[in-house]
Amino acid sequence: MASLNVYSVLVVLFLTCGVVMATKENDQIIKENNCETKMGLPCVLEAFTSIFNTGSISKNCCGELVVLGKVCHSALVKRTLENPLFKDLNPATIIAKSIQTWNNSLALIDSPSPSA
Repeated sequence: MASLNVYSVLVVLFLTCGVVMATKENDQIIKENNCETKMGLPCVLEAFTSIFNTGSISKNCCGELVVLGKVCHSALVKRTLENPLFKDLNPATIIAKSIQTWNNSLALIDSPSPSA
């Protein structure tokens, strides 16, 4: 029975350390890549709404998102999910919406503009 308790403590410790390491890793990525300064606030709000709520993202903001880069985009989404305010959200759903927003943005900026 004592070994089960020790095992349980080790599992909890491992999981806790993993979360802390992930948080520090995302923060480091964000800092090293100046991720928080690469998009204007209106586009940040559009992207956030598209991922964490329901909404679309304009072609202009898709351009800003792509310039931000996939590494920054992923790190910012993951860091947002670590915030206790978002604890009730399903991380798998948010990650899926994040990938969908990224892919849609790439497709939108790569598509030719309609002729006048």
